[in-house]
Amino acid sequence: MKEDILNKLPSPCWLLEEDKLKNNLEILKNIKDKTGIKILLALKGYALWKSFDLVSKYLDGCCASGLNEALLASEEFKKEVHTYSPAFKDEEIEQIAKISNHLVFNSENQLKSFAKKAKEINPNISIGLRVNPETSHAPVEIYNPCGLYSRLGIKASDFKEEFLEQIDGLHFHALCEEDSSSLKAVLEAFENKFGKYLHKLKWVNFGGGHHITKKGYDVELLIDLLTNFKEKYPHLEVFLEPGEAVGWESGTLVTTVLDVVHNGLDIAILDSSAEAHMPDTIIMPYRAEVQGAKKPNELAYTYRLAGNTCLAGDIMGDYSFNKPLQIGDKIVFEDQMHYTMVKATTFNGIKLPAIAILRENGNIELVKEFGYSEFKNRLS
Repeated sequence: MKEDILNKLPSPCWLLEEDKLKNNLEILKNIKDKTGIKILLALKGYALWKSFDLVSKYLDGCCASGLNEALLASEEFKKEVHTYSPAFKDEEIEQIAKISNHLVFNSENQLKSFAKKAKEINPNISIGLRVNPETSHAPVEIYNPCGLYSRLGIKASDFKEEFLEQIDGLHFHALCEEDSSSLKAVLEAFENKFGKYLHKLKWVNFGGGHHITKKGYDVELLIDLLTNFKEKYPHLEVFLEPGEAVGWESGTLVTTVLDVVHNGLDIAILDSSAEAHMPDTIIMPYRAEVQGAKKPNELAYTYRLAGNTCLAGDIMGDYSFNKPLQIGDKIVFEDQMHYTMVKATTFNGIKLPAIAILRENGNIELVKEFGYSEFKNRLS
């Protein structure tokens, strides 16, 4: 990244690059145009709403995981709102029903408790059920929605024909950062278990986890799968709801070296935190790429990059550089738009990164800076 851009940013700072986001959206639009499906933005993965003016030109709406995301979709995206939660609260269902186009329930209990009430509140709302195809492809078990003892969705053995009297569609979500070949396997399982009900429904939601914008993803296979499904069930509207694929490689996290200490190896302490700002690097875990850096010992100078909290394991990883790191140097982590700011915390009182957008015309818009009030006000 150009030094003049880095020098204009506060630190730490998430920087969305609008042209890269647009490239992802163009890929998604191409799939929509060739298949006739609808694509929703999964807010759980990407919710930088100051970019919705662009995203809403390409996508059909948002999928929300509860009241707050549904409100954000309704207020800022202003297109379709599809809301699903493992369990809805009685005091929130009225507000959710008012602003949702689709409302998807996770269990028979939830369907019985809220479907009738939701229809009374919003006669135009479309009711659905999440089902578990019992086939999944996920890199780690924590992200496997169809794993053993999963609480997410109804299995075919527990699905009742009477549900069809109250619902218009089925929703499944069984992927995590997967190629279309994984969707093919899941879709076969879904049809085997639930295909006999599809002629009585209006829509099917294939969920998220489709790594569509990643280099090497088999887009043509996805188009074939969607086209064949639509030809088989022409009466069904089909939805995909990617989050990560929307924000994939569309921006960075810019940080600064605060100190360099030595204890068996050189350790650079940054003004950011893996624990607080890049939690998936610990949870998943994965190693984020750093601009200008390579794996340990591949370049002349190797450092452990570490966060500025008291957590011993607040470590981004070991990286090598062409020259020694100095206090004040910028360290730029690649691909930090999805599942970062939506999960970020103020653990240890560490300041949340600012949010900025590098517009297509080259202008930088500083969208938001955070301070003491964000730390204090969330605690009491």
